[in-house]
Amino acid sequence: MKNSARVVPALFVVLWATGFIGARYAMPWAEPFTFLWVRFALSFALLLALIPIFGAKAIGLRNALHAGIAGILMHALYLGGVFWAVKHGLPAGFAGLIVGLQPMLTAVMAGAFIGETVTRKHWFGLLVGLVGVAIVLSPKFNQISGGVTLATVGAAIVAVIAMSAGTVWQKHFVSRADLVTVTLCQYAGGWLVAFCASLAFEHQEFTINGELIFAMAWLVLVLSLGAIFLLMILIREGEVARVASLFYLVPAVTALLAWLLFGETLNLVQLVGMAITTFGVALATRKPPAQPLPAPTTARASR
Repeated sequence: MKNSARVVPALFVVLWATGFIGARYAMPWAEPFTFLWVRFALSFALLLALIPIFGAKAIGLRNALHAGIAGILMHALYLGGVFWAVKHGLPAGFAGLIVGLQPMLTAVMAGAFIGETVTRKHWFGLLVGLVGVAIVLSPKFNQISGGVTLATVGAAIVAVIAMSAGTVWQKHFVSRADLVTVTLCQYAGGWLVAFCASLAFEHQEFTINGELIFAMAWLVLVLSLGAIFLLMILIREGEVARVASLFYLVPAVTALLAWLLFGETLNLVQLVGMAITTFGVALATRKPPAQPLPAPTTARASR
């Protein structure tokens, strides 16, 4: 990435972590898929209005369909699965540990389907990062109760598989297409699935209040536009396995934000876990040094 874009990974992690804080404000007042389809519809409408400003370009029907599939995987199934599982009693710490498998799963998919090379150092970094995530989330494990069911755990597993597959799909098919148009098509696909799921499983109920309005505005403006655009840039500019490693930092940043905003506990064990996670991500995202080009050889003139 260019020097001017070196702050993008750190900014992405912080913004993405605030999504879990926004969900905490929203979930008591709305059903998961109902909240999501409204969020996706607002994001789509806002992007549509901004197209003349961004000068977005057409990407063709084939790319639009691929972007829509990526949106179904990365938005509707990932967010829908996590929100539904937590709404139905899966403890946030347990959900976070399942979602923490995403970088390793993405690395496997990237190697299998798009031929990315994952080095031993990268695998070691992924394992270290996962250990750090488990330590950060460990205080939440004592909250495990009846909410841990086959349905809730299954929803979280579907979510993490969908996010990994969506990341690889985005990289393989539409990473070089216009970002605004691609994101617009992603939200169209995500909206369709979330809307159908809300019709099938929910009652379309909202309790309008300040917390819900704040959460919706934050998640639309900061997450659905800001963080998602940064993620698309990261996928376009780097290997998806390395980009996915950044997600290991999200639980640690979320824990810090929850400590600041809600007074949740943050102890020495969690701080150690954060340090271990950061070390693992550093290993996993570090690129190998460039190999020097071979010295040019001078051909002998034939006689």
